[in-house]
Amino acid sequence: MRDSGCQTGGVSVTETDRVILGDNLAILPQLPNEHFTLVYLDPPFNTGRVQSRSELSHVRVGEQDAPPASSLVTGYGGTAYHRTRGELRRYDDQFDDYWAFLEPRLLEAWRLLAEDGTLYLHLDYREAHYAKVLLDGLFGRDCFLNEIIWAYDYGAKTKRRWPTKHDTILVYVKDPTQYWYDSAAVDREPYMAPGLVTAEKAARGKLPTDVWWHTIVPTVGREKTGYPTQKPEGILRRIVHASSREGDWVLDFFAGSGTTGAVARALGRRFVLIDNNPEALATMRTRFAQCGNIRFDDDNSAISLKPLLRSRDV
Repeated sequence: MRDSGCQTGGVSVTETDRVILGDNLAILPQLPNEHFTLVYLDPPFNTGRVQSRSELSHVRVGEQDAPPASSLVTGYGGTAYHRTRGELRRYDDQFDDYWAFLEPRLLEAWRLLAEDGTLYLHLDYREAHYAKVLLDGLFGRDCFLNEIIWAYDYGAKTKRRWPTKHDTILVYVKDPTQYWYDSAAVDREPYMAPGLVTAEKAARGKLPTDVWWHTIVPTVGREKTGYPTQKPEGILRRIVHASSREGDWVLDFFAGSGTTGAVARALGRRFVLIDNNPEALATMRTRFAQCGNIRFDDDNSAISLKPLLRSRDV
């Protein structure tokens, strides 16, 4: 199967990209602080959520509800993270079912981001509003950059409500004064009304906004791996182009079919991919079968991560 993931964007591949099978929460602490310019996360959606709350409480968490000081997490700018989390628990009886899983992984993502780094968290409509409030508490509201809407053209056509045809990608930066963003590198789109702009602008196209119209992975085509949650390369290409440079390290610890790695390799970035599903590892082995300088590990070999990951400043 031919795949663009074996291209290297003109950058000499002298380091070993990593694909790791295992529990990401056990593997992430072995990665060095502030090593990654870009972290993209596409965690399992909490589609089985049962909404059992009959009314919402707007009472702020009092001192009697606060956890002991030893359990507090201070986000960027000294934000009291536990208070945000406590308020969300009041709004949603099922909060801990999903967020007990995702919350510690978001804490690791913050630690692993470089000072000029960016987090992209890809969720569906069921979780995006909870995630935004939590990330405001963890990163700081000043670190919120964008809420991207990816609109696509497939799925059920319900007649009982407006059909849901989009995902949400929340974008947060580690430091709002230092983050890397390269608008010149991003692919451009046709103008919806090209007659209203100059011929030169129409030929060049316009920069994408925070609403992205992009089809899903075609059933028949170069990208298709057969993995059920595979995301299209076009979505990841925009993200990688905008928020990393050639030679930067990219992390995806819900890697699935490996699209983040395929795009990172094609654009000359280094990557670490982690997934706990053996089928995902098998899919990535096939996808990267013709690529060099990629090491595939099970979780027992991940202890060698630190010495093998070169300093991003070298």
